[in-house]
Amino acid sequence: MKAIVFEATQTVSLREKEMPEVPQGWALIKTSHVGICGTDLNIYAGSHPRAKAPLVMGHEFSGTIASGHPTLPEGTPVTVNPLLNCGTCIPCTTGQSHVCESLQLVGIDCDGGMAEYVAAPVERVVPLPQGLSFAMGALVEPVAVAMHAVRQGGYVPGDHVVVFGAGTIGLCVALALRSAGASQVTIVETNELRLQKAKELGFSTIHPQQENVREVVLSQTNGTGADFVFDCAGHHSVVPLLTDIVKVRGTIVIVAAYKKPTEVDLLKGMFKELTMRFVRVYTDKDFELAAQLLVQQRDFEKIITHVLSPDEAKKGFDLLTSHTDAVKVMYQFTSDK
Repeated sequence: MKAIVFEATQTVSLREKEMPEVPQGWALIKTSHVGICGTDLNIYAGSHPRAKAPLVMGHEFSGTIASGHPTLPEGTPVTVNPLLNCGTCIPCTTGQSHVCESLQLVGIDCDGGMAEYVAAPVERVVPLPQGLSFAMGALVEPVAVAMHAVRQGGYVPGDHVVVFGAGTIGLCVALALRSAGASQVTIVETNELRLQKAKELGFSTIHPQQENVREVVLSQTNGTGADFVFDCAGHHSVVPLLTDIVKVRGTIVIVAAYKKPTEVDLLKGMFKELTMRFVRVYTDKDFELAAQLLVQQRDFEKIITHVLSPDEAKKGFDLLTSHTDAVKVMYQFTSDK
């Protein structure tokens, strides 16, 4: 089969591989669409602590059942919740398996969806809702991240929100917030092309290198500050702004994974009596809700900016590691649907 393989730092190639081994209790899936995630970019950069070359990346994917599923017949359109938990640690045994003490993922700790076929545990295989395309099916995983951030962050419908970052997760969070009744969502981003995408989706925007973020947010909120601030950027320059623009007794939700430790103004957090929430991946319920939301809210499709052939393996990563309008880049392995 054809597979896009991470071979070394900043090196991916399309090559022939053996079909995946399918352990007992796993199913074989014929891949349709697979997205490049920020985690895949970390792997590509050689900075992911667990991913080891050679590796077939990809944990955002859709396809059809090829074999091995006990209840879903061959050809059933599916996606996969890629979380692999141990089932025995305290989080797993208390209903919090998404923060398993030894959490692993398909596409990071074992071969993933950037190939014609991929294996996954049968209990992690999720049928796609009727009418959802394979491209949108490959978007369920990042939308689940957004659903988890909004739900666990405690968002209250009608409140003013600022989202830092207009990448896939930032835009998914913004759209999920709007679906949850956000009265105003403002997106802060330095990439003008991504800002334009945010504007096309109907959000107000701030370019922090051209505007004073604090002044704009205070103007929008009659001097109060944002009720909620979601950090989907994960950049150290954002952190001082988080505590600066949120209102007294407001909430900061950290969605992005910071690669290095960074300083937080805890005294300001104390004086304003802020709440800071940290969220990681998603629960099974978030994944289910994400699939349903994609059926109802078609604006998410506009996040998909590039769908490439597997032959363009390197181009996909080049698009996301240079200044382009790319947001969600996908590879399409089949011509179906």
